[in-house]
Amino acid sequence: MNQLEAMRIFVRVAEQSSFTRAADSLGLRKSSVSHAVQTLENALGARLLHRTTRRVQLTQDGQAYYERARELLTEFEELETLFQRSAEALRGRLRVDMPSAMARKHVLPHLPAFLAAHPHLDLELSSTDRYVDVVREGFDCVVRAGTLGDNRLVARRLGAYRVVNCASPGYLAQHGVPHTLEDLAHHQLIHYVSTLGTRSPGFEYPDGPEYRTLSMPGVLTVNSADAYEHACLVGLGIIQAPAPGVREHLQSGALVQILPQYPAEPMPVSILYAHRRNLPRRVAAFMDWIALTMQAHLAE
Repeated sequence: MNQLEAMRIFVRVAEQSSFTRAADSLGLRKSSVSHAVQTLENALGARLLHRTTRRVQLTQDGQAYYERARELLTEFEELETLFQRSAEALRGRLRVDMPSAMARKHVLPHLPAFLAAHPHLDLELSSTDRYVDVVREGFDCVVRAGTLGDNRLVARRLGAYRVVNCASPGYLAQHGVPHTLEDLAHHQLIHYVSTLGTRSPGFEYPDGPEYRTLSMPGVLTVNSADAYEHACLVGLGIIQAPAPGVREHLQSGALVQILPQYPAEPMPVSILYAHRRNLPRRVAAFMDWIALTMQAHLAE
């Protein structure tokens, strides 16, 4: 086994934090993966991984080597297809992350056509509502909705979701339909936070050119977009949700729009990626496809 292949195996072990999972994803025996990493460590004269019975963790030298190895492997893959310009020339692994509701409703329905156009791509799609660490977890790019906070990354703005206020017919029958902000004192808000234990800002509304928040009672706090939507459907309170995500429920009558004169600030949607001198063509192609796919759901 040459050093380049050993480098690829090491990178996968580092990303999976497991020899077993890395072996499964590569279609190799665990013993072959372990031997490749051991051979690489011997050649480098450095210990790259801490091994325990429970997990595999990068050493300080391993972290430095991992970051450089990923760059080199990306550049090598680009070099292999330098003179190929057809769609089929896009090859290699592509690891991306996006919110679960976005993946399920807006991206996955169109994904078969994209993969059929690029049959040599190996796509790893993470769909979670937590903020992944793009660099540490080895993502090529991530799609995020909401305010951006990581200034280490390059951001490509795609547009913004229009946000609507919703409640279920059953909830409104029990609590009444609010017509003013003052009416909300007698209502329940389903609180959404990215990390449980943090405080929800409350009901957001426009005040001239600015947006303010109104503290509201609520017995439920969630950290998942799917839970947020379904809690509203079963009548647990009011939500402020991206319009494309609840459009079908509004059309069917399962949810009702309320307080249309008080929409929350549009939710920006962006693609984030680590800064590189030469962005791999497969990553650029995927980002262009995502931008086109999401266009119909985003408002300027």
